[in-house]
Amino acid sequence: MSVMDDDRTSQVDAVAALAEPTRRRLYDHVVRQPASVSRDEAATSLDLARTTVAFHLDRLVDDGLLDVVYERRTGRTGPGAGRPAKLYRRSGWHVAVSLPERHYDLAGWLLAGAIAEADRSGDPPRTVLDRRAYQLGDELGDTARAVGGRGGRDAALEVLEEHGFEPRAEGSGVVLANCPFHALAQEHTELVCGMNLRLLDGLLDSLAPTGLAAHLSPSPARCCVRLDPVATPEPGP
Repeated sequence: MSVMDDDRTSQVDAVAALAEPTRRRLYDHVVRQPASVSRDEAATSLDLARTTVAFHLDRLVDDGLLDVVYERRTGRTGPGAGRPAKLYRRSGWHVAVSLPERHYDLAGWLLAGAIAEADRSGDPPRTVLDRRAYQLGDELGDTARAVGGRGGRDAALEVLEEHGFEPRAEGSGVVLANCPFHALAQEHTELVCGMNLRLLDGLLDSLAPTGLAAHLSPSPARCCVRLDPVATPEPGP
């Protein structure tokens, strides 16, 4: 299982943990407080048994939704100050699960970076976006080659699978059954699909030879980019 698969599984597990009503109440209570919360405070506020609160708070910690900190609430230090209290607060881990998989954070990062660079350089934003998308694809390919020690078609398809494109063989080509930027592509088709094409160009070039080339092939049911075999030149006379 890849690192991205592990992370996705962890995120699904974290969301599933909140399906338990008491655990959800505790999570909502903790994250709405201005300071970290103790077990006793949570038990009193929600009228729950302390043992129940302790069990669910620690489960939320195990699932990455809460962090534990230790503080002396009295403000005293040194001998006789007592043991620090175990307190709970929202974790810094961001949890987002979408089915089918979406990566609007990646699109937002590319678009924001392109606008900022265009402001500095004076280059057209679309030109900058295409360049940055290609560079990102190239970096994804470099990372895959460094980790897996190989390039080629299979490595490219693995990267696409990990990033939510759902590559599927169709004849001698590959269709991408899911668009990670679906809602954006629906509203801003030319911009987002062009960005997507350049990202995949960078990936395929980085992992060359893959025997595949990316081109636009819009369809409402899948990604706007399709991968087809690279044309083989006709032999000379």
